[in-house]
Amino acid sequence: MGHALIVDDDADTAEMLAELVAGQGFTAAIARTMRDARRQLATTVPDVVFLDLVLPDGKGIELFGDKGALADSEVVLITGHASLETSIEALRLGAADYLIKPVNPGQVQGILERIMRPGELQAEITDLQHELDRSGRFGEMWGGSSAMKRVYEQVSRVAGTAVTVLVQGESGTGKELVAQTIHSLSRRRSRPFLAINCGAISPHLMESEIFGHEKGSFTGASRQHLGFFERAHGGTLFLDEVTEMPPDLQVKLLRVLETGTFNRVGSTETQRADVRVLGATNRVPELAVAEGKLREDLLYRLNVFPIRLPPLRERREDIALLAEHFLAEICKEEGKEKKFTKGAYERMNEYDWPGNVRELRNVVQRAFVMASGATINDEWLELQVGRSAPREKGAVLSVRIGTTLSEVERSLIFATLEHFDGHKERTAAALGVSLKTLYNRLKEYGADTTPSPKESRAA
Repeated sequence: MGHALIVDDDADTAEMLAELVAGQGFTAAIARTMRDARRQLATTVPDVVFLDLVLPDGKGIELFGDKGALADSEVVLITGHASLETSIEALRLGAADYLIKPVNPGQVQGILERIMRPGELQAEITDLQHELDRSGRFGEMWGGSSAMKRVYEQVSRVAGTAVTVLVQGESGTGKELVAQTIHSLSRRRSRPFLAINCGAISPHLMESEIFGHEKGSFTGASRQHLGFFERAHGGTLFLDEVTEMPPDLQVKLLRVLETGTFNRVGSTETQRADVRVLGATNRVPELAVAEGKLREDLLYRLNVFPIRLPPLRERREDIALLAEHFLAEICKEEGKEKKFTKGAYERMNEYDWPGNVRELRNVVQRAFVMASGATINDEWLELQVGRSAPREKGAVLSVRIGTTLSEVERSLIFATLEHFDGHKERTAAALGVSLKTLYNRLKEYGADTTPSPKESRAA
């Protein structure tokens, strides 16, 4: 049976919390002052501490400064209002979550179901660090470079908290793997992890997909539909390419992040969301705000804890490790053993990999199929020099001082498209964006979005 300590001078809130935790099979004790809290912590180590920020004889956060007082307890802060500052403070202090007064019973129940002592999470992270040293793998991610170790450190710090995360990185760098690893190290691991690509869903259907809809709410709505927020209840929702979300829907997402509530399409009944949101974008977030693609207030709410995932060209020491990992997977699936030659490794290391890790995997798979023997040499690596970087052919894009960022992006897209003779797939890979995103940009510019003759023949 678990034990909870409730540190709150508000009698109604403290007694309600005590009843809720008792209903979940926990014993409960109440401390109405800092002095009483310190006394109880000295005699009993609780599994969870519900800690009010303001107490008669001090601030609740001062308990974090008491050596060892909260080291083996999960801490949930209690605050009168939600704010970005509260989220940041909760993370900095090591709190796992926070409650907003008046306390919602459903949220308390969800927190109690996810109770896990900090030491247990730290033990798992230590095991992952040992695996990283042994094989170059950390959770779902691979790579032992200093750039990736920085990512692993950030993931380790943020996984056990409830704050939102924004993963930034080019297309193909593995942003969803970062999100999956955060979820698998979190207290929500036993609940669903759902991912949605905001750039791959029609704007007309996105609200229904995310928030759900009621029967008859629009033409074709023949039954009630539960959206991603309801299906991910208690777990994690990953919003990829979040800058592709329509502006009016961004407002509703902001409401969920700030209040934890939403409405299905066609309903006035408020639903409560117990979901951790992780976002991702292949754009520079500040540029997306300047272009009107992302609301500034939503950026602040998503970007509580930013993680930048480096492109493969910035961690070349991981190329061989990743290639061997992908080859080993394919060999196991196909029941054949093949190895790369020294020349193959050299050629892979010289390439810029504009499509990043995703492109590397595809190249390894093609090479496995094409190589007839047990070795894969550089001739089977279908790497097109032009895709590495247009600069190798002397292509230069001049930018006049005073040009807006949106104009620079437009010019770069068309210059790259021209360089690749209108081949959109290669253009997208060179720019580090998905093909869907490139088509969206071209549509915005009123440009031709039909495949080039070469792409049509390839298809």
